[in-house]
Amino acid sequence: MSIRPGTFLPLSTSIRARVTLTVAAVSVLVAAVIGVGLCLLIRHRIEAEIYRETRRVATEWIGLMERGQVPPPTPTARVPLVQLVDSRGRVTAAGPMAGDRPLSTVRPTEENRFRDVTECPESERCVLLTAARVPSLQSWELWQGEPHFVYAGTDQPPALRGRRLEFLIGAGGVLLAALWTWTTWRAAGRILRPINAIRQRMSEINANDLSLRVPQPSGRDEIAQLARAANQTLGRLESAVTRQREFAAIVSHELKSPLTGLRTGLEEALVYPETDARQAIARSLPAADRMQQIIDELLAFARLRNTPCSSEQVDLGALVRDEAAARTTGVPVYATAEPGVRVFGNRVQLASVVTNLLVNAQRHAVGRVNVTAGCDGAQALVVVLDDGDGVAEEDRERIFEPFLRLEAGRRLDPGGSGLGLALCRAIAAAHDGSLCVEDSPRGARFVLRLPLSSG
Repeated sequence: MSIRPGTFLPLSTSIRARVTLTVAAVSVLVAAVIGVGLCLLIRHRIEAEIYRETRRVATEWIGLMERGQVPPPTPTARVPLVQLVDSRGRVTAAGPMAGDRPLSTVRPTEENRFRDVTECPESERCVLLTAARVPSLQSWELWQGEPHFVYAGTDQPPALRGRRLEFLIGAGGVLLAALWTWTTWRAAGRILRPINAIRQRMSEINANDLSLRVPQPSGRDEIAQLARAANQTLGRLESAVTRQREFAAIVSHELKSPLTGLRTGLEEALVYPETDARQAIARSLPAADRMQQIIDELLAFARLRNTPCSSEQVDLGALVRDEAAARTTGVPVYATAEPGVRVFGNRVQLASVVTNLLVNAQRHAVGRVNVTAGCDGAQALVVVLDDGDGVAEEDRERIFEPFLRLEAGRRLDPGGSGLGLALCRAIAAAHDGSLCVEDSPRGARFVLRLPLSSG
């Protein structure tokens, strides 16, 4: 596997741009909605306050009108425009700033005596005013029933003139959207910067150098978790490739010796015609057998790693008794098994583990081999104990390495491949169990642990 530089596309930039554009669009929309709402609210509040004051001034003046007497208007600083207009549109009384022209042509009815309006004469400023109709009773007393109207108003505030308010709020909304977009761009850059660093480092990693690791930011956010997961994956990948290379080197070394012996025997038969062909073939067969044994065990190793094993309920006690009874040659094997020790697994593979352990124990034992099957909590235990010299503490893990053979193993089994114990541990691991060598007063004590079947 090779990861070439430049394989990854600069996704962080496109993601950053897409996020920023999305936020910009949303911010413009939100700012527009807020701006429209704020504009309407401000305009309504200002107009409502003005109309409240103009109604007060108009109502107070009407209240002062008595039989045969109309007092002069009382404009205020906030409501400087006050007029009294008859039904024919003539101004009969007015404040100093109201002038002699009617402020409005609006005529409220008896049912709705007050109306708030905005008058915008041509070439003049708009006026906010309240048109109030003088009650009928007062009209009869003062003007023999002729309708009269009071207008009280003021110039439109500068903020409401034209589109000044909308412009100001719109400008504020644009600035807010721009600030929000810029902040998002900066924040997205800070967030995506570690991802870009991870991408760049991943582009540098190849099969020749798997020791590199991606930068891991501090914290427990998603990016930090991604970096940690990537580093853990790279670590497992590096370990797997290292083991694969070591395994290939060991296989090459182990196959080299029998292959050399086989080639030497065949070449000798060709170089020396007087050599008996049957004898040359017979001398070559042990080397071929050793190669066959190594290849078979390698195939078993590969099948165990690449093919999921079928599972069934296995009576481990019965399996141990059967395998011990099959060992009729060599050092005697004594089996003890508790009833009901059941596990889920592949019967053939588990039998292979027990057989390998028994053969190994018989090879090193002096007078007997004991094998027991029992339970320890939620685990099933198979213990194989011999009375031989045992295994040195520093070698208890090494003997499970593929093709590793100690001096005693080479002496007692010259034709062995060194894959038996490694295959046993791999089968145990495939069944969620373990296989190890534990302390014992004498000899070697191999302990196989497997999860008990809940059924």
